Amino acid sequence: MIVIVDCMGGDKAPLEVVKGAYAASLEYNANFILVGDKAEILRIADEEGYDLRRFDIVDAPVTVEMTDPPLAVMKAKKDSSMNVALTMLAEGKGDALVSTGNTGALFTGATLIVRKIKGIKRPAIASILPMTPPVLLLDSGANISVTPAYLEQFAIMGSIYMHKIYGLSAPRIGLLNNGAEETKGTELQLEAYKLLSESPSLNFVGNIEANMVPKDACDVLVTDGFTGNILLKSIEGMGKLMLRTMKDIFFTNIKAKFSALLIKKKLDEVKAVFDPNEYGGAPILGIAKPVIKAHGSSNAKAVKNAIRQAIAYAESGVIYSIARETKLFAPSPSVKAEEEKTLAVNASEK
Repeated sequence: MIVIVDCMGGDKAPLEVVKGAYAASLEYNANFILVGDKAEILRIADEEGYDLRRFDIVDAPVTVEMTDPPLAVMKAKKDSSMNVALTMLAEGKGDALVSTGNTGALFTGATLIVRKIKGIKRPAIASILPMTPPVLLLDSGANISVTPAYLEQFAIMGSIYMHKIYGLSAPRIGLLNNGAEETKGTELQLEAYKLLSESPSLNFVGNIEANMVPKDACDVLVTDGFTGNILLKSIEGMGKLMLRTMKDIFFTNIKAKFSALLIKKKLDEVKAVFDPNEYGGAPILGIAKPVIKAHGSSNAKAVKNAIRQAIAYAESGVIYSIARETKLFAPSPSVKAEEEKTLAVNASEK
């Protein structure tokens, strides 16, 4: 197993990315290729006392910034660490890729360099929501505009992922909506509801309102990337608020602090549920090879967990199962140009 790590682009890159990759090398049975500013990577390793003899380092000092347009990775910054890493994955020089960089650029580059699984209309970013049990949300930020057919494929990909990774025999599929009744929503939700309910390969349980998501209403939640990203960030924000409120309560006085010590283990478990660093990153489902998007503000722990996730995803057979489930199609010569235009619009609006 060879994991390619894009070391540049995130808020805490390359320091936290290198630290996370090194921690992963001590824990997981894999080889690593670090792509980024080689001089900076070696400087970090020297300061931290890391032995990088097990690592291959590919020098690519140009960074795709968070403010760069999505197509920068394909045009203005072809020599960037992200482009080099994606090209290496496409050429079979690695088995999976992890990046903390620009979401729009990574999604665009993965789609146009690594390419989609044949038959997939649009890949989707699949994020685990911190619920008990966990809920897979897709799309969580890549596709601002979708069609009912896209949502159906998101549901199929999500169902396969939850079956392979979490062992669910028949994952329950929910459609995010503003009401549970099948007559609720815009034309998109109405048509998607019909498609999902008629799909023989899906365990569709109907519309899911946002307040039902934490109540074990479904295992896979499908929506457009705009709505999904808002939901994801709202949940992350509420999780932080809840943890901060609990901390304030247990540090009110001596008695409260003593009470906190008595239930410290349980408090740590609650904190872990809402800690995005525990989940590491989100796979871009529908891409022909494993690409994991880690949060832009990932620390070393999050990067390590994203690498763990990348290894599990690569070994799971999810991609092969998705390929079997989707119908083959022959794209017209104009499809790539149209994809570039659509991807740029989607990612820039994110």
